[in-house]
Amino acid sequence: MSESDRPLDDDGFLLARESADEARPDDRIDDERMDEENTLKKEYVEAVEQALEDGDTKAVYELVEPLHPADIADLLELFEREQRYQLAAAITDLMTSEVVAELNDYVREDMMEALPPEAVAQIVDQLETDDAVQLIEDLDEANQRAILAEVEMEDRIAIQSALSYPEETAGRLMSRDFVAVPEHLTVGDLIDFLRDGRDLPDDFYEIFVVDEKHHPVGTCALSWVLRAPRTIPLADVMKRDQTLIPVLLDQEEVGLMFQKYNLISAAVIDENDRLVGQMTVDDVVHIISEEAGEDALLMSGAGEGDINEPIREAYSARVRWLVANLGTALVASVIIALFGAAIEKLVALAVLMPIVASIGGNAGTQTMAVTVRAIATNQLTRSNTRRILLREMRVAVLNGMTIAVLVGLATGVIFTPTLGAVIALAMVINVVTAGFAGVMVPVAFERLDQDPAVASSVFVTMITDSMGFFAFLGLAVASGAVG
Repeated sequence: MSESDRPLDDDGFLLARESADEARPDDRIDDERMDEENTLKKEYVEAVEQALEDGDTKAVYELVEPLHPADIADLLELFEREQRYQLAAAITDLMTSEVVAELNDYVREDMMEALPPEAVAQIVDQLETDDAVQLIEDLDEANQRAILAEVEMEDRIAIQSALSYPEETAGRLMSRDFVAVPEHLTVGDLIDFLRDGRDLPDDFYEIFVVDEKHHPVGTCALSWVLRAPRTIPLADVMKRDQTLIPVLLDQEEVGLMFQKYNLISAAVIDENDRLVGQMTVDDVVHIISEEAGEDALLMSGAGEGDINEPIREAYSARVRWLVANLGTALVASVIIALFGAAIEKLVALAVLMPIVASIGGNAGTQTMAVTVRAIATNQLTRSNTRRILLREMRVAVLNGMTIAVLVGLATGVIFTPTLGAVIALAMVINVVTAGFAGVMVPVAFERLDQDPAVASSVFVTMITDSMGFFAFLGLAVASGAVG
């Protein structure tokens, strides 16, 4: 059923598609049985492992029962695959939807594939739509169909609707559990409806106000509603300025919007500007953390960098960038080979070459990291690229001159003044080149609609190594330092 076809209640309220069936249990940990400082420490994990080896399921249950659901998820991730299955079987009713929602993606996928569709469906029925989607989105299509066949029709429609949107978009991640009301109501009408409590979400921060076509026209914070007189029309107290999130907006952009506008929640709209869901700050915290970690790992070529990632996938993700790095390293090797005769005459060149390349590489990495972050946070755009480039070039000149003075003086004292001048000039050239490459390589990838964090480091390293060797060896030969 589409959002526009959803019925209103007797008072004309647009209700959320679903709400949680049960209130969350008390998550407090029994302090007498489990000190927070000792949670999941080595001795505790070893005790659980020993109980599993002994087949003492009662002891396992007693050890795990005091844990918070998030800690149970962490505990499962610490064990090998077979031990996870044993642990899950031993704690049975402790394997709640909250535990499953907190599991690492790979661990969750592995465990869901091991369970029968009926068992997974029971877990799905307890989850909100966004969590349920995360639970089954990575399973193969056959497993998805089998699980959804066991899920209640209303939840199935909501999940299938979410799965129809691309991954990492607002439509895939949004919650369909929200409250929306028509704008003609009074504050008293709204309060009476909220007190009635029918089909309300467990947690909500704002009430969305919609027109007759379900277009969001404003929001009301609960604090405003509670303080306003009952007779005042809702239209007079609602906030008309609101941040609307398109359903196909990338999750990274969603995170930036929440950060920029200090949002607690925001309405998600479809292509017809109708209210279809909401994003809340707890979802966005996860997005920001995920994106930050993802960019850091991509810059290193480590793939997803998950210790639970299957070995074959980890190998595939990392080896292709190592092969690419091998290709770029050959470029630097060719440049060195061109000056082989000069290096044979003066061994000092071989001693000093790594210094030039290393400093240039580090300078390039620093600039690249700043640039990638600026692109990710929309601080660097087409309108200010030139200004940012000039800024980083000025920083590079200052850094290059500082390092050049230090290394030039040391080289002049240890070897010859001429060689000291050569390496100083080469250092300035390479650090400035590193500053230029550190900005322009990520920008070029971004302009080509490629993730600048993925391959920038490989090309920046190639440029700084090649230019460092070429500048140092070329200047050494041209200056007569080789003799």
